[in-house]
Amino acid sequence: MFALNPGAAGAAMIQVTQQLPSPRAIVVISPHWETALPTVGLATQPETIHDFYGFPAPLYDLLYPATGCPEVGQEVVKTLQAHGFEVQTDAQRGLDHGAWIPLRHMFPHADVPVIPLSVQSHAGPAHAYRIGQALAGLAHQNIWIMGSGNVTHNLGDLRLARMHGDSTPAYVQVFADWVAERLAQGDLDSLLHYRQLSPEGVRAHPSEEHLLPLFTALGAAGPSAVPQAFHRGITDCVIAMDGYAFQ
Repeated sequence: MFALNPGAAGAAMIQVTQQLPSPRAIVVISPHWETALPTVGLATQPETIHDFYGFPAPLYDLLYPATGCPEVGQEVVKTLQAHGFEVQTDAQRGLDHGAWIPLRHMFPHADVPVIPLSVQSHAGPAHAYRIGQALAGLAHQNIWIMGSGNVTHNLGDLRLARMHGDSTPAYVQVFADWVAERLAQGDLDSLLHYRQLSPEGVRAHPSEEHLLPLFTALGAAGPSAVPQAFHRGITDCVIAMDGYAFQ
């Protein structure tokens, strides 16, 4: 529903976009494209994928007519290969809702080329971070590396919260604060081992795909990047919508 009701998180996303130089292209990593190997989308006109069910009809009428950029996509492929990754491509892949919904708020005219890059949820945070490190050179060429996801994402707890009066479990803010503190301190090791070292990290992410894009963005930013929290807040009881820019 973020597509129709962006709220404060959407407003902050728009504001930070307007404060930054317009990118040459955007490599977007969404938790909703999971593959065994890193896979780069090379479609010239990626379709808008409505990969969700049972929501209000107006959501399915929304389109995001982005253009792809196979040339930049091939740069992504070559860069990852140069860093030792086995890479696949997909000439038909469109933009799933983890990609097109935030982009629709940030770039409503769809005037920046978009290249989707898959996640490997089985490979963990260190792998996601190394993918980002490999892409760091592209970030210095004014190509944005954009990680889409949530700082907390437990849909089972979401259902329970709605059943019991829309209350927010304490762990949601605790884990979001822990991530914010580790980012501010540059404590990469703790972040990479969040499931072992953080309070409620496993409950915040029963599966890892919604946090892994953060590690890719962090890796692309480089060790000297300063994280800017452009939004911190909780929506739908259990979804921490915190957003960070690394410059």
